[in-house]
Amino acid sequence: MNKLVYIVFTLLITTLVSCSDRDDNPPPPNLIVKFTLDPNQVRLNNFGQQVSIPPTNATQTPNFRGISSHYIELTPNANTPLFGGTIVYYAPETTLGGETAIDFSKCKIIGNNEVFLEIPLATLGKGTFEWLRVSIAYQNYDITVKHQNELYTGTVASFVGFNTYITDFSIENNIFNINGNKPQGFWAFALKGQPYASQGQTVAGATTVPNPLFASSPIPSNSCVVTGKFPAPLTITGKETEDIVINASFSINKSFEWKEVTFDSKFEPSIGETVVDMGVRGLYPTFKK
Repeated sequence: MNKLVYIVFTLLITTLVSCSDRDDNPPPPNLIVKFTLDPNQVRLNNFGQQVSIPPTNATQTPNFRGISSHYIELTPNANTPLFGGTIVYYAPETTLGGETAIDFSKCKIIGNNEVFLEIPLATLGKGTFEWLRVSIAYQNYDITVKHQNELYTGTVASFVGFNTYITDFSIENNIFNINGNKPQGFWAFALKGQPYASQGQTVAGATTVPNPLFASSPIPSNSCVVTGKFPAPLTITGKETEDIVINASFSINKSFEWKEVTFDSKFEPSIGETVVDMGVRGLYPTFKK
């Protein structure tokens, strides 16, 4: 009996010590940033105002396959200039194409509701932040396309960053060899299961980049820094023991827009209908601590 009591006592002490070790050495907390692509979120213009569709154009809400960011910043207040807040992410850049550009080969591309960034909170320091800025670099999504009076699914590769260095990429069985820089608004497209592919460039400045702070904190033209306000200020004290998870929710509500030739609300590039806008239509960030 004494031997049995000793064994039970030893097991109990071992369990308590193990639990104590786990409790006394929790992993350091992280800042985690997720991207959500919301088809029902309010559709905004460059000034963060709700907007309608011009009568000459038509739109679709794409079915997203992937998205990538160039830059993420926590911004203290409405008067903070661009890059004046706490930069938590900056994608690799290159000058291989001449001018400085995003290096597409090193872009991190994720799907809807996936984690884009996870870094230790200890690297950020203290601060209170009212706004989030996210610069979108790349989007990949499916749309419905009309071709020779038939409807097909097509895939769009949309480069909306300020400038992107691209070697090559593929859509379906189509390889696009670029080997150079492409400014904001470059796109490529291919039909699924059909021998049709194309590429093009939207007019400079046509990509919508919602920024409700346009009056107090403007962004450069041809950038894609989307700005959104937290429902309540996010405070980082430096004493956190749990992760802070930011959900950056982007509006993709009718975000693919083209100029109509035949007014049937069907995108038909083979008759000359051209893409005029591929930007996301708003950012609504929230967080959990």
